Amino acid sequence: MLNNTQLDKYKQNLLADFNSRTHYDRGRFHAPVAHRLIEFAQLQPGQTVLDIATGTGLVALAAAKKVGIEGKVVGVDISTGMLEQARQKQINLGLQNVEFIEADVEIVEFSDRSFDVIFCSLAICYLTDISPALKKWHEWLKQNGTLALNVWAEKAFPPSVLFREVAQRYGINIPNPNEPFGTLKKCYRLLQTAGFKSIQVIQEQFGWYFTPDFKSAEELWQINSKNVFGSQVFELSADELARCKAEYMAEVQALPTTEQGAWCDASIFFVIAHR
Repeated sequence: MLNNTQLDKYKQNLLADFNSRTHYDRGRFHAPVAHRLIEFAQLQPGQTVLDIATGTGLVALAAAKKVGIEGKVVGVDISTGMLEQARQKQINLGLQNVEFIEADVEIVEFSDRSFDVIFCSLAICYLTDISPALKKWHEWLKQNGTLALNVWAEKAFPPSVLFREVAQRYGINIPNPNEPFGTLKKCYRLLQTAGFKSIQVIQEQFGWYFTPDFKSAEELWQINSKNVFGSQVFELSADELARCKAEYMAEVQALPTTEQGAWCDASIFFVIAHR
């Protein structure tokens, strides 16, 4: 559990991270994973939907089309930059049944039994206290309402696993953001503890092959060191940071390969549960 000072620092880093993501929708996973989650949720016309950590509105805007003019979608996010993108897309699409709220999803409150469906796409790992959040979401759902979320498997993204291992050698303990939900057993246990029933977990693979050369190693260093979790490496001295980076890049370039390249596992769980 983070103390107040750590919590404030984490939230500020989180804001800085996501406010800087001007090309979020172009990411390898964000759009396809969001749309796959919507498919699993089986939205119906007229439903009321909440999208937790809506970001640029990938889920919220697609859901708004599904529920139609008689339905309503509320998207909540802490990032001004992300919501600006979401609202601009809403204007471009001419959708009137979406409301975007700028707020910390761990603080915002809604009335019990307000929503037919609650989404959280690739975002639950950023919460500081997952169990209480799930219990609140359970209360916000109508009877038999649906929670739909997705989470990466515990050992997804080997270059990120390697990044954490190298940082550990320099005394930097970077949490694995995929750990809380990272196995089938953990998914079921967390949701059952929060009161959900009829839980279904579908595992799919979004992995790819890459060439582990100097360019890829540099890109992976940038991705891992500048997000809200890995940025802790910048607490190192300049000399230690340089050595940490060099060590990581060397190990990336030494990753085992096949004729197709080095495999980057991106196994994900799509979780559907009901109140």
